[in-house]
Amino acid sequence: MGRVESKVALVTGGALGIGKATAMLLAREGAKVVVTDLKQSEGEAVVHAIREAGGQAIFVQHDVAKEQDWQQAMAATLEAFGRLDIAVNNAGIGFSANVEQTTLADWHRVLQINLDGVFLGTRFAIEAMRQSGGGSIINLSSIEGLVGDADLAAYNASKGGVRIFTKSAALHCARAGYGIRVNSVHPGYIWTPMVQQAATDTNSAAYQRLVSLHPIGHLGEADDIAYGILYLASNESKFVTGSELVIDGGYTAQ
Repeated sequence: MGRVESKVALVTGGALGIGKATAMLLAREGAKVVVTDLKQSEGEAVVHAIREAGGQAIFVQHDVAKEQDWQQAMAATLEAFGRLDIAVNNAGIGFSANVEQTTLADWHRVLQINLDGVFLGTRFAIEAMRQSGGGSIINLSSIEGLVGDADLAAYNASKGGVRIFTKSAALHCARAGYGIRVNSVHPGYIWTPMVQQAATDTNSAAYQRLVSLHPIGHLGEADDIAYGILYLASNESKFVTGSELVIDGGYTAQ
């Protein structure tokens, strides 16, 4: 316990899935947590659960693709807790279509949330962390940021962009001497609401097809990713920056 004691963490997309699991775990390990999401009732429920367990948290309604929303989220973070030590840029959407099926509007929507949101979150986090002498930024990419999928054109582009952008930001912060580390996390298929939209029944052919892609023999759970994020958020990873943490049940080892 206490792996991120007294640190302040902001988690985007914190109302459900990986974001919720991350916010809850960081709080259990001693962090004060800012949960941001567009889903107000679900986000406030996460904050309530953290407080009921004795932690400290606030909720901020937040569209990660809007610069003004980032300004407000950071202002709320600093007003409530006075600093920022951990930023988890988790918010994102899925979209399944090949290059011929993808419209320009589809392309822009996916990249605005999945890539623009990470860019804005990283830039604003650096600004806040410089004031407090350092920190850790964790950007959620995907296995689809490492390998291609014929039916995920825009999603592949967004998550691949997160991967390389993270390295650029990590090098910038390291060479500037900010004490800020920036890393990406690459989950396989995790049993979260996003994946459940594609395979609602664990006995379905769609679910079994997803399981078959992972040599370990099952899908991941949100906590599997949250524990990886916790490592990158903690001082245990003080020599890790510009790296890719792949948590995928062997998916990309094939």
